[in-house]
Amino acid sequence: MSINVKKLRGRPRVFDMDEALDKALAIFWERGYEGASLAELTETLGINKPSLYAAFGNKEELFKKSLSRYTSGPVAFVRDVINEPTAYKVAERFLLNAAEFLTAKDHPKGCMIVQAALSSGESADMVKDLLIQYRYAYEHQLVLRFEKAKIDGDLPDDAKPKSLAKYLATLHQGMSVQATSGTSKDELLEIAELALENWQNKNKLSK
Repeated sequence: MSINVKKLRGRPRVFDMDEALDKALAIFWERGYEGASLAELTETLGINKPSLYAAFGNKEELFKKSLSRYTSGPVAFVRDVINEPTAYKVAERFLLNAAEFLTAKDHPKGCMIVQAALSSGESADMVKDLLIQYRYAYEHQLVLRFEKAKIDGDLPDDAKPKSLAKYLATLHQGMSVQATSGTSKDELLEIAELALENWQNKNKLSK
């Protein structure tokens, strides 16, 4: 998608919206919402403030669009894990993929949703609330998946789907913080393996 954002001599300048969102996403991912200044955003996107407002509305809207791009692109794997055939496989794929994703070299370390929420203060309550909604929505998907596993006999009768979903979410958030602090993929994989061993022993699941 491309739009004209500024009149120049001869030809109008063409602004690539998709490319701009990728650049904005990288900044928000690296610095969080408040850490990403308008000056840095406009410089990186190659536009001035009026053009940014014309294209995206304001900084909050740009963040929302970047977040949507993040959840439908780089981190889309988290939506797919609930389709695994067993609850154990859901947990396994979620944690092992997370260890790789959070430490990948082709994008900022950690999870954008976790990092942006941690770095947002009172002046960014809207953003913080939005990120909390994203996290709760995903936890709810995990809860539903584990409730189904319990009904199907894949989880024991005393299993607690809400606690299991919160357990995975908490591990993911901790792994994200560790990744941004320099923890390696191999170290995160060791954490994931320990968690999976505990999961299997607790829930008496077969792989």
